[in-house]
Amino acid sequence: MARFSSLLTLVTLSLAGLASAGNSCIAFDIHWNLLAFGFGGKDYDAGAKDTWASGTATDITTSGRPPFDKANPTCYLAQYFNAIYVLGADSSKPSSVYIYDATAKSWSTQDVNANGFDPNSYNAILDHDTNVFYALSKGELYSLDMGQLKAANSTPLAWNDVQNPQLGDYQPVMALAQNHIHFLNVPGVPAGNAKIFVIHFSYLQPEPQSYGQFPATHGQVTSFFMESGVQQEFAFIPDDGSATFVINVETNTTQTLKGPAAKDPMATYFASTDSLVQLTSSGSVSYLPYTPGTASANSAATWSPVKKLPALAASGSSSGKPSATGSSTATGKGASPTGALGGSNGALAISPSAQWSVGGLLAFAIAALFL
Repeated sequence: MARFSSLLTLVTLSLAGLASAGNSCIAFDIHWNLLAFGFGGKDYDAGAKDTWASGTATDITTSGRPPFDKANPTCYLAQYFNAIYVLGADSSKPSSVYIYDATAKSWSTQDVNANGFDPNSYNAILDHDTNVFYALSKGELYSLDMGQLKAANSTPLAWNDVQNPQLGDYQPVMALAQNHIHFLNVPGVPAGNAKIFVIHFSYLQPEPQSYGQFPATHGQVTSFFMESGVQQEFAFIPDDGSATFVINVETNTTQTLKGPAAKDPMATYFASTDSLVQLTSSGSVSYLPYTPGTASANSAATWSPVKKLPALAASGSSSGKPSATGSSTATGKGASPTGALGGSNGALAISPSAQWSVGGLLAFAIAALFL
């Protein structure tokens, strides 16, 4: 029985590690340091891209942080304020926004009234210039004005119903560029096209915009930041991970780059000015270097692991995160990504490989009874 007890403990710890991998999120600060939140119950600063191949990330865990006990939290960078907004990281306060001041390295919690917005089912972006969240939740478009917050105030904010964009039965794929929301894979819209919501005029353009060649399928999206000014490009990674499509809304063109090595439909993404980072549902982190305006370098670029972080992801966490869209559906993740059910950051789900691992571990535990 002692042997079985040891085996059962091993299985329990392994299951805990699997459950926790989906409760983390990544973001960049304005100096393009990669931040990893909810990794083994801790938060880390992995530094700039040229340091990711070796070394140890800096532990930035401090008081006031979210518990990361809810699946599929999503992180967003408010570039003007060097603040990271985290949605969906506290099961006891599902509507609250946690704010990490990346300059002061401190956390605060902003209370938010949902007003019909479902914090468990949405896909969101954070607009660069207005600092307003826009989220599609159960077919309705909502907004949340974050003002100039880099720390919470005592007055609750509120989600507001903007409009019903009439996108049909749609699992959101939402991207931000030029202060416009780009809806990909909308029913009835051809491949290579997007429906556009003009944020400053609260206007959904009646006709889709063509951007070249990318498939009409569900996937994850995140915007490439610029040193200053609004984003002009975003990356689209289909759920099958077959390629990485970078859409430029200034030239209305699309580059086709290599897909991530980890083909994970539950992965989330965040981009800086020159890197696209993937966080898989198992907790591994990798990146694709990107050079704006240099097609030859981009087509030759390959994905590499962020070696500072994988060991941290494997250490377990205070919560579990299978996957979500930060939007939710899955997106919302980061000025671009997101958090709740699919899309940029969304619904709770465990990848097939993770499910197999759970089943295998349980079978192993049962077999141990007869040893």
